[in-house]
Amino acid sequence: MLHTDAELISLLHRVDDPESLECPPGYNHTETRALFDCLVDRLDTAFATRCMADRSVQDASLHARVEVPAAATKIGEGIVVSVSNFGLMAVVAAENPGVYLDTTEAVEEAALHADDLAAVERALIELGYVVLPERLLTRPYNGVSAPLLSYYGEGRPCDWWIRYFDYL
Repeated sequence: MLHTDAELISLLHRVDDPESLECPPGYNHTETRALFDCLVDRLDTAFATRCMADRSVQDASLHARVEVPAAATKIGEGIVVSVSNFGLMAVVAAENPGVYLDTTEAVEEAALHADDLAAVERALIELGYVVLPERLLTRPYNGVSAPLLSYYGEGRPCDWWIRYFDYL
């Protein structure tokens, strides 16, 4: 299911925790990893290839990343899916996160084929992930995480990407 920007912004605030940086209270690493492994399997099948998964993420709100190899996509550019430890949130990026404002721009710039994007989003949505556009995550962080707010003070910008998809 695709969501409006307002619903996604509300989700960013709703799953934010005032104390916990890396994962929310009640977080179950085993369940989160099992779901991520299902995602990798689905992408392997959808693209008829072996996707590269980085499961060794530590000290981060990011759970893991999976990369669809460029050779398996219709345009010949890789696709990266980043999965957060919070709220079953995921981000799809052409080439690498931060290269394009979001997948809409990547499709318009011919760096991502709409069919490939649909295949990735279908796998995510069927598994219960919420797909977030990168452009919402580049907005300044205005949440409730006291440790994050104390570390990122004046002159040190913090955004929602750092909160949910980065090393801390």
